[in-house]
Amino acid sequence: MKSGAQDEIEGIAKKLSGQVKETTGKALGNPGLEIRGHREKLEGVIQDEVGKIKRAFGE
Repeated sequence: MKSGAQDEIEGIAKKLSGQVKETTGKALGNPGLEIRGHREKLEGVIQDEVGKIKRAFGE
């Protein structure tokens, strides 16, 4: 099982990567890329929050 800090770091990275993909998809008129980016960004938000919860409860 991953530590809370590791989940937070990976979640933040996914959020940023997803934001880039979503923005690129919008700019290029590529709805598939935009949707994949949005989904990845949401996964990152969830993973980040899970990490915060793990750390709050002492892993």
